[in-house]
Amino acid sequence: MSVFARTPVQEASFGGRRRLRGLAWLMVRQHRAALIACAAATLIGALWIIHERATMLDALHGAGWPAKSSEDLDGATVQRLDNSFNGFARYLGYLPLVFGVFIGAPLLSADHEHGTARLVATQSVSRLRWLAWKLGFALGLVVVTTGVLGALFGWWWRAVRHVVSSNWLDGTVFDNTLPVLMALGLFTTTLGIAIGALARRAVTAMAVTFFTSAAFLLVCDHFRTRLATPRRVAFPFEGAQPAVLNDAVQVDQWIGTASGKVYGWGTCVSDAAPEACRARLGIVNSVWDYFGYDQMATLQWTAAGLLLGGSVLLMALVVWRTRRQAL
Repeated sequence: MSVFARTPVQEASFGGRRRLRGLAWLMVRQHRAALIACAAATLIGALWIIHERATMLDALHGAGWPAKSSEDLDGATVQRLDNSFNGFARYLGYLPLVFGVFIGAPLLSADHEHGTARLVATQSVSRLRWLAWKLGFALGLVVVTTGVLGALFGWWWRAVRHVVSSNWLDGTVFDNTLPVLMALGLFTTTLGIAIGALARRAVTAMAVTFFTSAAFLLVCDHFRTRLATPRRVAFPFEGAQPAVLNDAVQVDQWIGTASGKVYGWGTCVSDAAPEACRARLGIVNSVWDYFGYDQMATLQWTAAGLLLGGSVLLMALVVWRTRRQAL
């Protein structure tokens, strides 16, 4: 028997080693640190959410909730649980920035800087195919990680939303649940990729991406209430709020007349006789501009659509730039 003959076990071993070939093997080999980090973050984050949700619900049920309203529960217990929820949400909110800086920015810039892109181009691989694999691998990591963690965090929040202090329009909830968390992660990652394609230096691209993404995330907070038109409701001045305002988020507050004319909420407050002032103006109603809880999905999908549209434009810029510039 020839010394070069292989046993079935050896064949299976070699076959197992060669399951990943070509660009698939290159992506896993080149970005294995990012792959391992995303897998670890997804697994640990998922287990932590499941644990914290169960712990929080056990504590609330032990305190008598939901038979007791959240206002009747022990304040120290509610504060402790609220801090736990908001603390995890704060860390989860850093994910888009981390993806942009550590996955997006060095994705192409490091290859240009170290000559990997030029080496790949000398092989039997087209530039467009190499670029598609790079972008697909990076964005796939972002989608899986943010998709799993965003879905689980939303599952946690919906179970305790009547107890925690953050309303659904706060960045704590709105930006950290699906589909906004995924869309933010994709946008900051593509922003980092685009900056890296232009800068062609990894450290420079990472620094610029950090400041650009941080500024963008801060600006997003000011446009959340502009994603849809708020509703308006009027009810008797100093009277009970109507049921439609349950779980609603107030955007603005006015006072108004029976005919519908509105004044600023501070009208007559500093007057020597506030009641006489309101009677003279005919003010009989409190008027709220608000977003109802049933609008949450519309607002989130609108935000996600805008972010995904921006991501597509950035990807088009990256493809155009990479295909035209010298490697």
